[in-house]
Amino acid sequence: MNITTILNRSLLLVSFVTFALAIASEARAHCDTLDGPVIKDAQVALHSGDVTPVLKWVGPEDEPEIREAFNKTLAVRKLSATARELADRFFFETLVRVHRAGEGAPYTGLKPAGSADPAVKLADEALQTGSPEKLVKVLTEAVEESVRHRYAEAAQRKKLSDRSVEAGRQFVKAYVEYVHLVEGLHEQLKGGGHRHEAPGDDGRH
Repeated sequence: MNITTILNRSLLLVSFVTFALAIASEARAHCDTLDGPVIKDAQVALHSGDVTPVLKWVGPEDEPEIREAFNKTLAVRKLSATARELADRFFFETLVRVHRAGEGAPYTGLKPAGSADPAVKLADEALQTGSPEKLVKVLTEAVEESVRHRYAEAAQRKKLSDRSVEAGRQFVKAYVEYVHLVEGLHEQLKGGGHRHEAPGDDGRH
């Protein structure tokens, strides 16, 4: 496989993931899971008594709220083991709520550890290992499987589309799903579509 093929597949992979993020809120990063990066940084901050590690997850305008919540948490968690557990939970929920609001996403509560999408777990794993190869392989295969599946369904329905009005409608449904997938991928390759903004960006959605 030459470098051009690899790059083209990588672009298709990125476009598919971005397109998926744009059309499905469930596909958002696992910032609200108890083993996600936001909570991990919050645990580090509480253990060290330094709020700095979590500030990158919020915009400058939200920093005062996070600092206040952090200071209250530090004060309360000293009282007892139960108080520490409740105070930590309060801080985790405040941080995640503010972070998701900055993304334009609703806060629906903290999710259990291990509940993140497998692809997101692979994305984090790639950053930890310093190699995206496993992630690229898994998602490229997923993109290929999805396109082939939509194509096969549309092609099969097309052969039967003239048999009846209902058969024609079934073809149209399969065709629309197939074309919308391809159209979405192509739009992303041209550079359009959804962007996941960092806290504080002017283009925050």
